Amino acid sequence: MKFQLSIIASLLGLAAGCAAPASSPIPTPIPPEQLPMVIAQTAEAANLAATETFIASLPTLAPTNSPAPTLTITPGPSPTATSIPGHDRAEIEIGSPGPFSKVISPITLKMEITTGASEIVQIDLFGEDGRLITRLLKKNVPTSNNGIQQTIKVSFEIPGAAEVARLTVSTFDEFDRVQAVNSVRLLLLSSGENEITTPGNPSEPIRIFSPTKKDFASGGNLVIRGDVWPFSLEPIILELITPEGKSLGLRVLNLEQAAPQLFETTIPYRVSEPVTARLTIHQEDDRIPGVFYVYTQEVLLNP
Repeated sequence: MKFQLSIIASLLGLAAGCAAPASSPIPTPIPPEQLPMVIAQTAEAANLAATETFIASLPTLAPTNSPAPTLTITPGPSPTATSIPGHDRAEIEIGSPGPFSKVISPITLKMEITTGASEIVQIDLFGEDGRLITRLLKKNVPTSNNGIQQTIKVSFEIPGAAEVARLTVSTFDEFDRVQAVNSVRLLLLSSGENEITTPGNPSEPIRIFSPTKKDFASGGNLVIRGDVWPFSLEPIILELITPEGKSLGLRVLNLEQAAPQLFETTIPYRVSEPVTARLTIHQEDDRIPGVFYVYTQEVLLNP
């Protein structure tokens, strides 16, 4: 914050020095009530520029005339986990098993998790056709801003020798609204041995520049700016949900490529009094029916 303030002061001094007459070397000070807004706008611009620079640095593969490779059902190894620059650590960080691990029953699920106010963690194991194989509820999980390490055994039975599945972990706030969801795809084995891959990315795939957490909106229109590292070409769905579970507004962002990208959109809403809604952003699984990932944050909506 001190660094940001020093940058702001330097820029304001330079601008005033260029615009003011020689007889008025002292710049006009910013009114105190406007200073927080100026700081927020400068920080958002810095975050946006950093994201644009990083996305631009990603390598682009040149098209070739070679035939498309044949897909196989055997999942390959997972790449080493790498944090996303500028993104927060995931509220639900699945440490083991990693993506497309081969697992026998019971699965040893290891994670570091920031629980919601409900202190409930829900673990669901879905089969490749979307059926629910196993559901576990762990209550009274203590809350912590730094995350709590959890190890849970997840048992399962499958009709065949092997099956692709999705292991999904969910948390909830004090109003039983979904607070966070994260998932990992696995290959379930009826027999054999575990082959555990390295964990996936430990960062939140979504970063919101504006609104900030606990920010507010007014005028019936919430402007949202951020970046996303999508899991697939499935649309990104943004929704405002009240404490009673009512939807106040919805926006669907269609993706043209499954690559890191910036986005800016709006969600119209209508309220007659201030409401603390939960901005919920999620993406569906492109292979197994259901939600793959959810990111949320609270925002105050004024009329």
